[in-house]
Amino acid sequence: MWKKRGMIFGVDRLNNRMVSHALGPTVLLRRDSIRVYFSSRDDHSRSYPYYADLDLENPSEVTRIVEEPLLELGAWGTFDDDGVMPCSVVRLSDGVIYLYYVGWNRGVTVSYRNSIGLAVSVDGGDSFERMFEGPVIDRHKNEPHMAASPCVMKEGDLWHCWYTSGNRWIDVNGKAEPVYTIRYACSNNGFDWVRDGKECMTQVSEYEAFARPTVIKDRGLYRMWYNYRSSFDYRNGEGSYRIGYAESSDARSWVRKDWEAGISCSESGWDSLMQCYPCVVENDDRLLMFYNGNGFGKSGLGYAECHRGG
Repeated sequence: MWKKRGMIFGVDRLNNRMVSHALGPTVLLRRDSIRVYFSSRDDHSRSYPYYADLDLENPSEVTRIVEEPLLELGAWGTFDDDGVMPCSVVRLSDGVIYLYYVGWNRGVTVSYRNSIGLAVSVDGGDSFERMFEGPVIDRHKNEPHMAASPCVMKEGDLWHCWYTSGNRWIDVNGKAEPVYTIRYACSNNGFDWVRDGKECMTQVSEYEAFARPTVIKDRGLYRMWYNYRSSFDYRNGEGSYRIGYAESSDARSWVRKDWEAGISCSESGWDSLMQCYPCVVENDDRLLMFYNGNGFGKSGLGYAECHRGG
């Protein structure tokens, strides 16, 4: 069972590009701190990536927030020219860090398009440069709608990626709303990915959507926390994001066990209407879950912890 430790920080007009939201916590454990990458929005709802450093023993204590974006928006016409949202980090060495992120484009017939990009740091995660100007996972002939919110894990020479894949867009009260699922891809280098098209989660209804997987391997078992929501009334309403849980023995086939997620919305406060975008990491004898609350991260970023066996 997770023990909630409350909200850590929020963003309220820190500068003209950090106007609102601390969205999509993406965690890098360091020798002396916990670094949380996240995105904030400007007045035009464009997302930029930043990080905050937290105390290693007490993650509620913020020691630093970087207020200059780690990456600028992509060049006009590229997949990330309207937003960059951090989503997963992989440490290759003390200095080299891969950052997988969601790129945003505004849509016309639908509101947006997502693809997955890759940036690299050679200074331990202080600064990043795009590895490619284009995405490493995008729409293709069998997944025509979107690719987003990856969780990447490297095991030996094999790279795993669990990511959000669009199923379709539906009309809800005259507005196009996306329905998406979680799929799996693998790679031998971290940027050329092979996809089998298989869905990891089974929908309760045809209107259920899944997003933002976070996976750890625990004593030979892959454990995933993720978001699920309805396609109806999901913006702080009855159908809003909740955190689910699933297990797998092979990283590809998953058994959904939402009743074992161990966390639910509070009766009041910053995460009373919504819990979303979890990121789970192992820190000594405990697991830490960083996540967003109401308003898709507008209310802030917080965390919970779970000690082994508890």
